[in-house]
Parts: sequence; structure tokens; C-alpha cells
Amino acid sequence: MSDEMKNCPQCGSPYGYYLNDELYACPECSYEWNPAEPVAQDELVVKDANGNILQNGDSVIVIKNLPVKGASGPVKAGTKVKNIRLTEGDHNIDCKIDGFGAMALKSEFVRKA
Repeated sequence: MSDEMKNCPQCGSPYGYYLNDELYACPECSYEWNPAEPVAQDELVVKDANGNILQNGDSVIVIKNLPVKGASGPVKAGTKVKNIRLTEGDHNIDCKIDGFGAMALKSEFVRKA
């Protein structure tokens, strides 16, 4: 038995714990893995303001008024955004917001709906 904790390859949590003879488990995202097997690192992991992992197609809620250049007003807190797409970069959510059109958001200003 190993008392060693390992970082989760899926969400990056440092609290991965020994589960059985071969597997480790993550208490945050429930991912189970065998540390002897190679892990593909090409998957993009994006977390919302509360630390929940977001996926393409999720719905999110804006948690703060966000000013929009060229618009008459901000995107209001509480606005629900459906069918998001995750991207690389600083603004890592692409979406369409009613009344504003297509735009990119930072994941730190949304929470999973």
C-alpha cells in the first residue's frame, strides 16, 4: 500500500489517493487512473469560478457584470449562456449571448449552471 498522493491527470488536483493494487482516485473529479500507464495530455481542462470542470456544450451563468466594448450596456450578472465552446488562451470560452452576439469570456467570471 502506498501513502503517497499523486496529482490527478484529469483536473490537476494534488489530492489523488491510492485506491487499490493498481489505481489512484481523485476526490475532486472522481477520475481513476493507473500511474503506470501513459496519460494523454492533449485534453483542455477549463474550470469555472467555483473550480468545477467545464466541457463543450455546457451552460454557464455570468457571476459579475461584464462591460462590452461598443455595446450600450454590460452583460449582467445572472445571464445564462448556453452551449459554450472551450478554447485555448486567456478568454477560454467562446459563446453567443442574446442581445450581444458572439463573444469570448474568461472562465473565472462564470459558474456552471
